[in-house]
Amino acid sequence: MTINVLELHPLPSLAEVRSRWWAPVGVAGVAITGCATLWFADPTTPGGVLPVCPTKALLGIDCPGCGGMRMVYSLLHGDIGAALRYNALSVIALAMMSWAFGAWVAEIVLGRKVRSWQHISWLPKVALPVVLVWFVVRNLPWAPFQALYV
Repeated sequence: MTINVLELHPLPSLAEVRSRWWAPVGVAGVAITGCATLWFADPTTPGGVLPVCPTKALLGIDCPGCGGMRMVYSLLHGDIGAALRYNALSVIALAMMSWAFGAWVAEIVLGRKVRSWQHISWLPKVALPVVLVWFVVRNLPWAPFQALYV
């Protein structure tokens, strides 16, 4: 007895394939555009064209995302040390977002669910407390925490 694989898993139509790819291609396009903007605008230059963080401008403290643009700029230029210095938590968040994006694309390619960090039950519950602790710790006015201020 032979089993025809196409009967068990029929190939999707071209229209179905196209409709599934619009969202990830759009997200990748926005990410590439953002990275190109950061590459040419250089957020490490004071007084440049990119805006200052509103929290830093209004309150004078670093928010959890402060240094994020400089972190991406540093990663684009291969300077991992500078990226970690600008915002270590954002480096981890960027890795997690990349993992989630890769799982999303893999789901489309494979046609089945692919586990990502969002499926680890305790991880999303830990994310908010970690961000809040990062927010407080990076604004503490004594050593060694002053090194986290950007």
